[in-house]
Amino acid sequence: MNMLTKFESKSNRVKGVSFHPRLTLLAASLHSGSIQLWNFQMGVLVDRFEEHDGPVRGISFHSTQPLFCSGGDDYKIKVWNYKTRRCLFTLHGHLDYVRSVYFHHEHPWILSASDDQTIRIWNWQSRQCIAILTGHNHYIMCAQFHPKEDYVVSASMDQTVRVWDISGLRKKNTTAQPLSFEEQIQRANSGQADLFGNTDAVVKYVLEGHDRGVNWATFHPTLPLIVSCGDDRQIKLWRMSETKAWEVDTCRGHFNNVSVALFHPKHELIISDSEDKTIRVWDMSKRTAVQTFRRENDRFWVLTAHPELNLFAAGHDSGLIVFKLDRERPAFSIHGNTLFYVRDKYVRAHDLTTGSDTGVISVRRLGSQYVQPRTLSYNPAERAVIVTSPADNGLYELVHLPKDMGSGEVRDSASEGKRGTGSSALFVARNRFAVLDKTAQSIEIRDLDNGITKTIKCPVQTNDIFYGGTACVLLSCPASVVLFDIQQQKIVAELATPLVKYVVWSNDNSMVALLSKHTIMIANKNLGQSAMVHETIRIKSGAWDDSGIFVYSTLNHIKYALPQGDNGIIKTLDQPVYLTRVKGKVVHCLDRNAKPRSINIDPTEYRFKLALMRKNYDEVLHIIRTSNLVGQSIIAYLQKKGFPEIALHFVQDKTTRFDLAIECGNLDVALEMAKAVDREDTWSRLGQQALKQGNHKIVEIAYQRTKNFDRLSFLYLITGNPEKLGKMAKIAEMRNDQMSRFHNALYLGNVEARVNVLREVGLYPLAYMTAKTNGLVNVAEEILAEAGLNEEDVAAVLPSVARSSIQPPPVVTPTFDHNWPSVGVTESFFDRALAAAAAGESSGVDYTNGDEGAAGLDEWAGEDGLAVDGTAAAEEAEEAWDLGPDADHDGEAQGEEEAAEEADQDLGGALVPGMPEVELWVRNSPLAADHVAAGSFETAMGLLNRQVGAVDFAPLKPLFLSVYRSSRLYLPAAPSLPPLEVNLRRNTDRAEPRNVLPVATLSLQSITSGELRAAYAAFQKAKFSEAADIFRSILHSLLLVVTSTAAEAAELQELVVVCREYIIGLTLEMERRRLSEDPSTLKRQLELAALFTHTRLQPPHLTLALRLAMTTFSKAKNYATAAVFAQRLLDLNPAPPVATQCRTIITSANKNPRDAVEIDYDHHTAFDICPASLSPIYAGQPSVLDPFCGASYKPEYAGTLCAVSRVTEVGKSAQGLKSSIL
Repeated sequence: MNMLTKFESKSNRVKGVSFHPRLTLLAASLHSGSIQLWNFQMGVLVDRFEEHDGPVRGISFHSTQPLFCSGGDDYKIKVWNYKTRRCLFTLHGHLDYVRSVYFHHEHPWILSASDDQTIRIWNWQSRQCIAILTGHNHYIMCAQFHPKEDYVVSASMDQTVRVWDISGLRKKNTTAQPLSFEEQIQRANSGQADLFGNTDAVVKYVLEGHDRGVNWATFHPTLPLIVSCGDDRQIKLWRMSETKAWEVDTCRGHFNNVSVALFHPKHELIISDSEDKTIRVWDMSKRTAVQTFRRENDRFWVLTAHPELNLFAAGHDSGLIVFKLDRERPAFSIHGNTLFYVRDKYVRAHDLTTGSDTGVISVRRLGSQYVQPRTLSYNPAERAVIVTSPADNGLYELVHLPKDMGSGEVRDSASEGKRGTGSSALFVARNRFAVLDKTAQSIEIRDLDNGITKTIKCPVQTNDIFYGGTACVLLSCPASVVLFDIQQQKIVAELATPLVKYVVWSNDNSMVALLSKHTIMIANKNLGQSAMVHETIRIKSGAWDDSGIFVYSTLNHIKYALPQGDNGIIKTLDQPVYLTRVKGKVVHCLDRNAKPRSINIDPTEYRFKLALMRKNYDEVLHIIRTSNLVGQSIIAYLQKKGFPEIALHFVQDKTTRFDLAIECGNLDVALEMAKAVDREDTWSRLGQQALKQGNHKIVEIAYQRTKNFDRLSFLYLITGNPEKLGKMAKIAEMRNDQMSRFHNALYLGNVEARVNVLREVGLYPLAYMTAKTNGLVNVAEEILAEAGLNEEDVAAVLPSVARSSIQPPPVVTPTFDHNWPSVGVTESFFDRALAAAAAGESSGVDYTNGDEGAAGLDEWAGEDGLAVDGTAAAEEAEEAWDLGPDADHDGEAQGEEEAAEEADQDLGGALVPGMPEVELWVRNSPLAADHVAAGSFETAMGLLNRQVGAVDFAPLKPLFLSVYRSSRLYLPAAPSLPPLEVNLRRNTDRAEPRNVLPVATLSLQSITSGELRAAYAAFQKAKFSEAADIFRSILHSLLLVVTSTAAEAAELQELVVVCREYIIGLTLEMERRRLSEDPSTLKRQLELAALFTHTRLQPPHLTLALRLAMTTFSKAKNYATAAVFAQRLLDLNPAPPVATQCRTIITSANKNPRDAVEIDYDHHTAFDICPASLSPIYAGQPSVLDPFCGASYKPEYAGTLCAVSRVTEVGKSAQGLKSSIL
């Protein structure tokens, strides 16, 4: 038995403690006079109350109301409301220190004991003292209510314990039914009885036996027992009957005054604490000490038990401690639909489908009766379990289960099983199990007869061992986890993590969750770290969902964790549970009493996030349409992950919808919400966003709503709308805004209006000059007359002026009916999915194990008669792969529209020719794309040669010319002059010569949305030559793509690998098809088909390759290898007909496990594929790499042209492709 500390605080001496019965609150009264309110689960101080004068000795929570009461050395009893954080009232009456206070569990009573030798019962609703119990002749140290009966027990320094009957008080103050006439007379005369002796509360027993003062006495929660303790260092057990009470026995062992003794709520134990600095646990039946927990410097003063949970709190000289005496986590193991678990020292089998629950093995004799088993390991092959216990430094028992577990036969592990010592034990193979000897730091491998077959020294300091796969174990170290191969006795992998307490494997053993106290490490089976999840409170358990989500429980929540680390809350818990299995919408678990439970959950949120993470947007759309998934957390998550357009589907709040629409550039929704909100700041933001996108119609609406007349006039000017400019002039006149009138007149070329404005504001000189220079002679004379001058007066002052010919430029092409051309808002995958779904087509995005591949599967399989839809599918298959109907994946290249600005500057003084801008591009950039844009093809080829080893530039010539032309804009000039050339920049906000760079004409977004989709579609339709050309074109384009972020650069490298793998795979299949007409090349055909399955393709495409290989090998009677492909295909979760076909081939291979044709193919050894020889390069064999695509070649191909890119030289030393200046 161990003391498991759950919370500890440091403070002044704690004289009283009380648990809240429902909340995780603990009140502590201090000798300093303050009261502390702690959340012991979170370990934080919630509040502090400071109204008592002097030490506070008693404290108690109410069971249902937000109240607690306290009593102290100031003779006062105070009742507090912890929600309003104030004292409600004070009860006065005691004449000396108040030692203890308690609420009654039913009635509105408070029981208090005091040094004034009285016990008082108060009605806290009427705030009156309703009874005074007298009889003790010394300090009363403690008084408590019986948990069920109308009794009170008190302990006093007069060396007695008294039991009081308060049934009369209950009858007097409460009436559950109408009173008889006699009872009414008795109640009316009850005051007369008080003159001679109080009949409300009478002494039932006086228990004498202590040699010194008694400090504490309390009732047993269910039995007629009392335990007391005192300054005689003894703990006495008393039994009551209806007529008498007597001493049963005495527990001796404390060396100083015993402060408190109480009964364990669930076991036959007594727990006491003392001023000898110890907490002791006693066996109630044997009256012997079971365990002693000692503190170095602090005396204990108070002890209490939680009314519901297995928790205790003790107050000492320097604070308090919350602890439990045994672990509540039940040992369990799950196999299929059967849960094996331990409850009350019995191994039980629980069927999760039917709910049947039977005991199968008794382990009552394993370890101490008070210590529950720690772990359970199940071996389905041998129908055996290993149960371990931490008692006696670790014990285990190996027991075989009865054949018929439903028969009710319960075996005893002591007679049926085999026992041994070890801190951990678990099965590692069908007939082997491992035992950790923590002291010797060794692992013993034992057989089912418990005989040692091998002893292995732990390679690292090991605290625990867990299952790590067949013949492997996970070693838990203080700062890491080690995957250790038992057979080879070597470390396979190691992962740094806090001390791991539990390990949970996924259903297919591909992922593992390593649970520590506050962290979860999610990794693959080789301990490749995927993500870490951190929690502020303790993590209790976890289980894997079928979809690959890890669901775990903490002290008060069921939560989920995605493979990349995102987590969230599924359900709030009243009490912790231990998860055993997650199936659909049901979580199977064990509670703290080891009883199986099922909890219904809503998995929509984490399935939505998983689909979003895997880019399975069809499922995202389905969830949006069929669920009510809403909430600020989902909206924030979608914004954080860059999907504000999806968040729009969850939001009803107009302001939030507007913000999201602005963020994702959806002007239609933004306009709708702006009209609904109708605030000036909203319209201003909409106008700015619309202006960025060139939607000047929405800009016009925004300016109109905000009454931004100046900008509205300028907008009409640049869009060529003179009619509305004239209206703006009238509006300015009505508003009497002279500046706006002048601007509109200037924009319209209305000289008379300009002159009139200048005259009205008193600017006669400007009005005169304007009229004079524009030929308005009569108006000019009128202005002079108004000013009291004539032409002779101003002739000497004003220079001679010629007639002005300046007019606003004529509108060549009015654009007010059409929005400006611009590079559109980036179309996301989700936008494409929405558009495709609206058209009733597939979304065209990459799928993972969905049903999308079904058509493609049949399309591929038909060549060899595998079409699952019968004759029709086989006939259509002849057109492509001789498989099913073509999937409609028409890639559409996204067009690019370019806009340019022309700025003319009049520079005064002599003009000095500057450096051509294209030369600045070459100087400023180390990227080949920028050099090509500048027309410096020689330097671009040199850069590509150094970076990726490019040697043949003929395939790149069309691309070079396209990039060069796209970097310039040509404007027509006068008929006799050449067009004006405008160089297009990508960083128009940077005007310094050292920062000038050309526009990036090729982008990853355009490639992935256009060419890549077209390549996938051609692959799906079995147009291999066309698909290979497109993938190779993408490779060439990537040489001249400019990226702006590290994420884009990484995506570019990933796209290079994708193209490489598809080109190699297509080359293999085209070669196999070429040879298929010659039967003598069967061996080579099989090799090519097998190698095709090892290219890294998208899951639907890999499924096609595996089906093709499986069929090809099966027809060649290579059944053993065909079964390998069938099993790999099953792992991809194909369509049901295909899965049935795979299982049929595996069954056939089990009956005839041989290969008729020997080929050069070993699927057990990792290898790369040489694109030149189309043969495997196994691990350890020499190879050379292509510096651009990374393809591995055999050494004899060094110096040749790469077969993948057809541009670079194999084996050439290169720096690596540079796509960003960052």
